[in-house]
Amino acid sequence: MEINCPAWIQSEGREVYLLIHCQPGAKHTRVVGEHGGRLKMALNAPAVDNKANEALVAWLAECLGVPRRQVEIVSGQTSRQKRVMLQGLEVQTVIRALNQ
Repeated sequence: MEINCPAWIQSEGREVYLLIHCQPGAKHTRVVGEHGGRLKMALNAPAVDNKANEALVAWLAECLGVPRRQVEIVSGQTSRQKRVMLQGLEVQTVIRALNQ
């Protein structure tokens, strides 16, 4: 079954990239929907001392069933707009996991 790729996911070689808009300080970490061509995520962590970034990486790794070392924020460490690299995953697998 083929899945249409939304604008917030890109595949380059052996990596999958997510374009994420983060909303720190939420009650629960979860996918909220789409925002400006990005995947909008609420994070249950404040945007201080890298806590929101750590929460994002931990949540994505758990959701996707991969070790944290396979999830890396490659740009936007101090911004709400982030680009996250996922190693060793296929686009369809990522889309299915994030849609649940």
